[in-house]
Amino acid sequence: EHWGRFDHGHLTALDALDQLNNLVDESDPDIDLPNAFHAFQTAEAIRKNHPDKEWLQVTGLIHDMGKMMALWGEPQWCVVGDTFPVGCAPDPSIVFGVESFAKNPDLKDPKLNTRLGIYSEHCGLDKVLMSWGHDE
Repeated sequence: EHWGRFDHGHLTALDALDQLNNLVDESDPDIDLPNAFHAFQTAEAIRKNHPDKEWLQVTGLIHDMGKMMALWGEPQWCVVGDTFPVGCAPDPSIVFGVESFAKNPDLKDPKLNTRLGIYSEHCGLDKVLMSWGHDE
């Protein structure tokens, strides 16, 4: 409900990209390029490979705009980094690492802290619940 109201700001795409330059993405410590540079770099790479798909170029340009949520008070662990399955133990490959889930009560719940958690082997992706972050 909080984010679905779309009442946190009224910005042009370029204004949003400019504001994103103030965000240091904690999930990507090995790069210190401004977010706008990354956005244009992504859009240009898509334009080079798919010159006939303007919609895809625009998607590349705006793909990280959801990170604005971090500038508007949402903790970075909720916004940046990986999208991952919920209802089971976190995979060690998650960008913020398993230690970032230390305060998550699910890790103490025997129904949720195993490799499969609430899922059965080969249950199908349509049965898996995923986290929500800037990519959504």
